[in-house]
Amino acid sequence: MYEWIKALHVVAVISWMAGMLYLPRLFVYHCDAEVGSKQSETFKVMERRLLRAIIDPAMIVTWLAGLWLVWQGGWYVSGWFHAKFALVLILSGVHGFFAARVRDFANDANTRNQKFYRIINEVPTVLMIGIVILVIVKPF
Repeated sequence: MYEWIKALHVVAVISWMAGMLYLPRLFVYHCDAEVGSKQSETFKVMERRLLRAIIDPAMIVTWLAGLWLVWQGGWYVSGWFHAKFALVLILSGVHGFFAARVRDFANDANTRNQKFYRIINEVPTVLMIGIVILVIVKPF
């Protein structure tokens, strides 16, 4: 059963990360769309659907499967896991931040520019790299 849950976890992580990497790119392009335009309204639908249909469920499955793996594998006593857990908590916070931005755009209340979203787009990538290194290498 452990290997099946691990496979589910990996699929969920891939789905979560795909959404977390794509959503801020949508924000970059949404910044250029005039408020109330057809393009802006299309971005709103795309952002909401991406968040609600892919990113949110993928994060939930990632967490549930991951916690099960940690418990079954006894990883909760490992130093590498504590570091990974901290990075996953930060990634979950970034997820919440992105969800708030989806609401801002939906309400035509975005106050940030393209440059901000181009920079923030790199945060999930950096976190993902750290998480993968910790899980594969288990340096401590």
